[in-house]
Amino acid sequence: MQKTEKKRNQQARQLILWVGALVIGAALGYLGIAWLNEVFDFVATVYTRLFQFVAVPTIALAVITTLSSLGGRKETGRIFLHTITYTLLTTVAAATVGLVLYLVIQPGNLPAEAVNAARGDVPEGLTQLSFYDHILSVVPNNIIEPFARGNVLSILIIAAAVGLSLAIMPKNENVATLLRGIFGLQELLFTLIRALIWALPVGIVAFAAQLSAQVEAGVIVDSLGKYVTVILGGNLVQFFIILPLFLLVRGLNPLSVFKAMSPAVLMALFTKSSAATLPVTMRSAEERLKARSEVARFVLPICTTINMNGCAAFILVTSLFVMQNGGTPLDLTTMLLWLVIAVISAIGNAGVPMGCYFLTLSLMAGIGAPISIMGIILPIFTIIDMIETAENVWSDSCVCAMVDKDIAG
Repeated sequence: MQKTEKKRNQQARQLILWVGALVIGAALGYLGIAWLNEVFDFVATVYTRLFQFVAVPTIALAVITTLSSLGGRKETGRIFLHTITYTLLTTVAAATVGLVLYLVIQPGNLPAEAVNAARGDVPEGLTQLSFYDHILSVVPNNIIEPFARGNVLSILIIAAAVGLSLAIMPKNENVATLLRGIFGLQELLFTLIRALIWALPVGIVAFAAQLSAQVEAGVIVDSLGKYVTVILGGNLVQFFIILPLFLLVRGLNPLSVFKAMSPAVLMALFTKSSAATLPVTMRSAEERLKARSEVARFVLPICTTINMNGCAAFILVTSLFVMQNGGTPLDLTTMLLWLVIAVISAIGNAGVPMGCYFLTLSLMAGIGAPISIMGIILPIFTIIDMIETAENVWSDSCVCAMVDKDIAG
């Protein structure tokens, strides 16, 4: 009992420290001191790169070790089925919320001169990409490239194949030695992750200062009004209402789950990458949420790859907004069709910064829509991406909690 109480006090102190770092960073960034902002940019970049560095092997090793242990059991199929079911349900719910808000708020068309002026703001070299090319790039043709490029879906495919192979291979000395080495690497990786989390307050100060400096510079002043309201409103409804309802239906306390997973949600807010946040998400799930390791290490890497609530809503709402400005009639059938496309696209999207922006750009280029509107959206996408990524990780956390409850029950 004393040990549990001590751990709770430690977690409370840690949360206070992170919130304090957030406030200090925001205040320092708001001062607008050029050299200080450069220091914060450097520190934030270092932290993001370090978490990306551990994220790739975390995904691979977590899936390999879990499948090598569970691959031969019936429980594996149950965990996977429940994960996919909750992922589809939450993703469809997020896209539906976005569609409903779009119909209620009804964003208008942008002035033609604003659209024409933004043509030069669209990132070059991306308009020729197709969704077919995106899917094809997921299939690995060698073992090095996916890890070098951080292609999460490709890494997941490789790791699943290796893990299942180890599960069904005859148990002999060679296999046992290989497994001991893999588990040893995973323990080493988790030690590195704990060290990064211990030093996270320094990173939070830098991340918060970055955001504060952007707001002070007017990045989100020139917003797109109703469009931004639909996007952010949909994220907030999904975050604070829909996902907690999923937890309540499964007999879980949303506040307890959020408190346990708050470090991961906070990390996602600033890194804007589900994949980079994965190490923190896994440690929070195991140590704070008390999810079983075989569930957390299997469910979360999968969710990081395919459970993109915020991305589904962004793709749908942005696609409708761009098509509407291009003169495409938006009847109910068209909207429902794009809801399906948005859900499928989000599942195939990589959990990296601006992933759904580039994917939406490719989809719009593929149907000949006025992609110059994407250039108008670009300056405010940083804020949208932050909130969407936090929502994605919160959804991952909810799915993990629900699957753990299902399997335990």
